[in-house]
Amino acid sequence: MSGDPIIVTGGAGFIGSHACKHLAAAGFLPVTVDNLSTGHADAVKWGPLEKLDVRDADALAAVIRKHGARSVMHFAAFAVVADSVHAPDLYYDNNVGGLAGVLAAMKATGVDRLVFSSSCASYGVPDTVPIDEETPQNPINPYGRTKFFGEHMIRDQAAAYGLRHVMLRYFNAAGADPEGELSERHDPETRLIPLALMAASGQGAPLKLFGTDYDTPDGTCIRDYIHVTDLAEAHLRALNHLLGGGDDLILNLGTGQGTSIRQVCDAIARVTGRDVPLVEAPRRAGDPPTLVADPSLARKRLGFAPRLSEIDRIVRDAAPHFGLMPKTHVDG
Repeated sequence: MSGDPIIVTGGAGFIGSHACKHLAAAGFLPVTVDNLSTGHADAVKWGPLEKLDVRDADALAAVIRKHGARSVMHFAAFAVVADSVHAPDLYYDNNVGGLAGVLAAMKATGVDRLVFSSSCASYGVPDTVPIDEETPQNPINPYGRTKFFGEHMIRDQAAAYGLRHVMLRYFNAAGADPEGELSERHDPETRLIPLALMAASGQGAPLKLFGTDYDTPDGTCIRDYIHVTDLAEAHLRALNHLLGGGDDLILNLGTGQGTSIRQVCDAIARVTGRDVPLVEAPRRAGDPPTLVADPSLARKRLGFAPRLSEIDRIVRDAAPHFGLMPKTHVDG
């Protein structure tokens, strides 16, 4: 399959750009499709950039034909829970409308392999933790609902037209390319670990603890952090599964280990020697107390196991992009 072009929507974004690097290293040609509304053109280093909005199905179909692609990885989406609560219309238009455009373009060009970026946010507040793929989906925020609806759109397309797919429900993407070529960049920044590193380095305000009275050991939310390079590896394995004639899959991507916000701050202090200034704030709407994956099915079906997702390693790889150098080597 060396040199096969793969359409990567959102390939100029955080996770998509790491996936492109991984695809290129495996011999594929990643073709980034991105409107650059939140992505960065300078993160597109391993293949061509086609600047367009995936809601334009005709334009996307033309790009697919131009490159002769036969597979799509769909990352392009808005992904900030709090923003989705305040502007749900924008999230439905972009995320659901964007997927509709992708599916229409794939149907028009006869492309039938899709790796879809879904989310643990589709589960809502689960009754049991860790969360396996059979856990009922009951999203509690518009972002999670866009991913929930997206999964059903793909299932319906599969039933009607034979679309082959792997849907990956990943937990909290974090870290940065270990070789330093890519990093997490959002404007404004909304994700915990970059905000905590900015606070520790003095580049940002003290980190807001949105809720300190959750039913967790230290009162702060617990999440399952997975290194972005591990996520990229999982997407490559999902693609190869489809290329090898594998069946449709829905898989969690996580580590099975939960880390609280305070524990993330402890890891930053441990790795960089810099404390994270903190300020307590009220809970945010749409934040479940605990989200931790049961990752066993991805291990069974794709042979995937995170290699870089220990929290100290995640911090070590991300810290230099915020002017903080790890004080000691951290294995992981």
